[in-house]
Amino acid sequence: MSIMDALFRQTARLSATDWLIDAVIAAGAFGFCCLQLTLAVNLIIPDEFMRRLMGIEAVVPSALSLLVIAATTLPLVVRRKFPWAVFVWCMASWGLLQSEMNGIALSVAGPLIALFTLASVRSRGEAVVGCVVACLVFVFAPAPPEQSRILTQLTLFQNMALVLAAAFAGYALHEHQERTRAIEERAVAAERSRESEARRRVEAERVSIAREVHDITAHSLSAVSIQAAAADRLVDRDPEAAKEAIAEVRRTSKAALEEIRAMIGVLRTGEGPAETAPTQGTDRMADLLAYLGGAGIEASLDEASYNRAVVPAFIDVALYGIAREAATNIVRHADARHAAFALSTAQEGSATLVVDDDGKGFVPAGAPAGHHGLLGMRERARLLHGAFSVAKSPLGGFRICVSIPLSQKEESHD
Repeated sequence: MSIMDALFRQTARLSATDWLIDAVIAAGAFGFCCLQLTLAVNLIIPDEFMRRLMGIEAVVPSALSLLVIAATTLPLVVRRKFPWAVFVWCMASWGLLQSEMNGIALSVAGPLIALFTLASVRSRGEAVVGCVVACLVFVFAPAPPEQSRILTQLTLFQNMALVLAAAFAGYALHEHQERTRAIEERAVAAERSRESEARRRVEAERVSIAREVHDITAHSLSAVSIQAAAADRLVDRDPEAAKEAIAEVRRTSKAALEEIRAMIGVLRTGEGPAETAPTQGTDRMADLLAYLGGAGIEASLDEASYNRAVVPAFIDVALYGIAREAATNIVRHADARHAAFALSTAQEGSATLVVDDDGKGFVPAGAPAGHHGLLGMRERARLLHGAFSVAKSPLGGFRICVSIPLSQKEESHD
């Protein structure tokens, strides 16, 4: 049943062009055999005396000979639909009708094409079986009674060589088609894998963003809930305190909205360390130092003057993101051996990050902002109304300085 199913699938793919090609091949084989029947002997042995000496008579095409040739060639029209049936028919017709050809060997073009088709569309084992069957038919088929022994042996040798060539050519085509099909299937599978991986990454990023936004804004929303509950309790017995609680709710909610807006602005994942981990704050600066150390860069961190408790979470996240991009640039572009990070809130009302390295390729502050990822860092600072500058470092390379005000400008939403 599986063989029949495979055969049906094979033929179901045949188009009108395929059928036309098979019809042309069958007609061409028929014409070739007719031409060989009438001309081959005279072309090979033009002398009539030699033909008589070898026992070969001039061939005159008759209705019977044309019928015999048709029996071995015209079924090739359906050779790809019924490869085994056509092969068996062509071989049997050739073997049974060979003795009727009045002293001349019948052309094997039809059986050879059938064998080639069988080897190209079926398995290797079936191709071997077909080749063996063809050889046996050619060996044991009765020779025309008028044909000489020498010519019979020459014809048999020729036919055996043609059988092997046809079977090998068909099998080679089959292997080529199988390899092409396998390559196409692998390409399709790889494309599906890439699409699946892209969907997985998008989903993971969605989960990461949701977790990050939740971590940053949860404390603000909790404060809003607490202040709203207090206002509800005080609205009747202490209106002034209730108003103050409501004002605090307004300030906290606006700060929460600002954090969400800032979070969207800074979620620009770089190529630095731990880029697939949830975005966190400067408490992960040790990861940057380890990342630089793994790249052969000696790094230090000075955060003695940094009071993380007074820095809003979204500003802390922005500073860490800028530090991470700076670390990535140092590894990829600076060719540095030393790097220094400094965090500070000593300056009144602002948080400052300074990154120094002893690498090469210093670019003045007026250089294009997109140089080595500076655009991303500048945008992060600008989004939070901060200052961003690039200067020559005392270490000899870059100095990146970022200062972000802790009290963000209040925007009108009317």
